[in-house]
Amino acid sequence: MQYCDTLIAPRWCVPVEPANVVLTNHAVVINDGRITDLLTLADAREKYQPSAFIEKPDHLLIPGLVNAHTHAAMTLMRGLADDMPLQAWLRKGIWPAEKRWVSAEMVRDGTELAIAEMISGGTTCFSDQYFFPEIVAETAVDLHMRAMVGTPIIEFQTAWAVDTADYLRKASDLVHDPYADHPLVSTCFAPHSINSLSDESFIELRVLADQLDVRTQIHLHESAVEVATAVEETGKRPIDRLRELGLVNASLLAVHAVHLSDSEIELFAESGVSIAHCPHSNLKLASGIAPVAKYRDAGINVAIGTDGAASNNTLDMMSEMRTTALLAKATASDAATIPANVALRMSTLDGATALGLAQEIGSIEPGKWADLTCVDLNRLHSQPVYDPVSQLVYTARADQVTDVWIAGRHQLDNGRLAHIDTDSLLQRSNEWRDRFVASQH
Repeated sequence: MQYCDTLIAPRWCVPVEPANVVLTNHAVVINDGRITDLLTLADAREKYQPSAFIEKPDHLLIPGLVNAHTHAAMTLMRGLADDMPLQAWLRKGIWPAEKRWVSAEMVRDGTELAIAEMISGGTTCFSDQYFFPEIVAETAVDLHMRAMVGTPIIEFQTAWAVDTADYLRKASDLVHDPYADHPLVSTCFAPHSINSLSDESFIELRVLADQLDVRTQIHLHESAVEVATAVEETGKRPIDRLRELGLVNASLLAVHAVHLSDSEIELFAESGVSIAHCPHSNLKLASGIAPVAKYRDAGINVAIGTDGAASNNTLDMMSEMRTTALLAKATASDAATIPANVALRMSTLDGATALGLAQEIGSIEPGKWADLTCVDLNRLHSQPVYDPVSQLVYTARADQVTDVWIAGRHQLDNGRLAHIDTDSLLQRSNEWRDRFVASQH
C-alpha cells in the first residue's frame, strides 16, 4: 500500500489527452501537487492509502480550464462602459477611467476579484495583460492561482511606467526575478497592439524576447477598423508589419485575430502562431466573428479566452466554450465542426499550448501539475447524461463547478472558495464602484 496526498474518484474522467476518451469509475492520484497515477477505482483502492479520499459520484472531472486572455484587474470596470463600439469604449469609457484610477491597490483588488470568479467557474490558469504586472503575479502567488503574466509595453506614460525604455526595463526585471522558474507564475511580453509601438521599439522587444526566451502576446486584427487604419497610416496590414519585424513565430500569441486573409492564415499555420479566441468580447464590441474552424483546419492552435470583464462582462470559461462551439458551427455552416470534445480541448490543452505550458498542464496525465476541475452533472438541465462531454459543453454552467485543485491544492471545496475571504472582497469591490461613480460627476 502506497501513501498519497489525495485520491479523487469521479463518475467520469476526461483526460483530454489522449483525445476522445471518457473514463468511468477511475481515480486520479495526487502527490506533492502533481498527478502521479490515473487508474481504475478498484485498483486505486488496493494500491493507495490517501490522506484525502474524495468521491464525486455524479461528477465529471476535467483538466482545469485555461483562460488564454484576460485583463484581470478590469473586473472593477465591469459594466462601466457598456453598449459602445470598440474605439468609443476605449477612448470615452476605459482609458479615462484607467488614467484616473489605475494603481497597485486597484490592480491587486481587481485581480483578486477576478481570481475568485475564475476559480469558482473552473478556471485554474489565466493569461493576463495589464498594468502593474508584478502585483498581478504577487496576487496569483498569494491566492495559489496559475498565471501567465504579460507585461504591458506601450510608448506613453502611465501610472506604471514613464516611456518605452521604462516598460522594457521593468518587464525584463519581472521575467528575470523572481518568476524565472516559479511553479505557478510564468511571464511574457505584452505590447498592447500594433499601433502602440514604433518599429524600433518592436525590434528592441523582439531582441529581448529572444534573449530571455519568453513569449509575446498582442491584440491583433481585432477589428476591421484596426486593420484599415494600419493600412491607411503605414501601407501595411498589422500582420505584415509584425512579420517584417520578426515577431511572427511560434512564441507569438495573437489575441482576437478576427480578420485574417487566407495568406495570413497560412502564415500563422506555418509559423506556429497561436490564437486566443475571445468570442463574447468580440460579439459585445461588434468586432466580428473569427472563423475558428477555418483556422483549426489550417493547422493553427486556437485557445479560448474571456478578455477582460469590462468588455465581456464575465470571466466564465464554461459559457465561452459553449459559444465557441456554436459560433463555429454557424460560420462554417456545418453542425459537425468544433464538436464538444474539441471545444473542451481548446479550453484546456490548446490553451496550455498557446501559453507554452502544455508539458505541465492542460490534460490529466501522470507527471503534470494537478490542475483539476470537477463539474456536477446531476442537475435538471444536465440530465439525462448520454455523453458527459456534450453535457459539459452544451448544458453546464459555471455554478455547476463544485471542486477545483491547483497544483494539488483544494481551492474550491464543494462550491466554497477555501482560501479567499469573499466578504472582504465584495466590500472592496463596492468601494471601488463608489470611487469610479464619484469621479464621473
